[in-house]
Amino acid sequence: MILSSVLQAIGLFIVTNIDDIIVLSLFFARGAGQRGTTARILAGQYLGFGGILAAAVLVTLGADAFLPPQAIPYFGLIPLLLGVWAAWQAWRGDDDDDDEAKVSGKNVAVLTVAAVTFANGGDNIGVYVPVFLSVGPAAVIAYCVVFLALVAVLVVLAKFVATRRPIAEVLERWEHVLFPIVLIGLGVFILVEGGAFGL
Repeated sequence: MILSSVLQAIGLFIVTNIDDIIVLSLFFARGAGQRGTTARILAGQYLGFGGILAAAVLVTLGADAFLPPQAIPYFGLIPLLLGVWAAWQAWRGDDDDDDEAKVSGKNVAVLTVAAVTFANGGDNIGVYVPVFLSVGPAAVIAYCVVFLALVAVLVVLAKFVATRRPIAEVLERWEHVLFPIVLIGLGVFILVEGGAFGL
């Protein structure tokens, strides 16, 4: 029973979080050369994903007032605004890739990673709740433990992808353009897919 829950949890995690590798890879590119980048990204990913799990468990327990389903699409505003801010900084030249920046990278904030992770995983809540409602408490705990273990694997995979030479060269050269584009695109997608603002 528990083994079956673990295997189902692995499959569910992969299906709902595989897209995070792209976003996390961009965070790694942004923080390349900065001390503590991996730790901050890992902490942010755990914080954001912990929020997703907490929301899913609360809604499963009947706290729909805590997070009404119609509010989830509006999480798209988080990456959208972060992307606009990153684009504004790049346009103003605050994000220029001078020699020093190429060596030291840019500071990646834990809360930024957490906010993007939570916003990107808003739709995960809608997937996790029906699954949690269909299994017993022991299986829900097993799902949560597996999910939390796989968060670290996801971060390691994203770092691996971001540090492959051909990918790293592209990310180093175009990160200042790709980072805001991906965040803005992600935000718009979440808003449109969820029907926010009547879209």
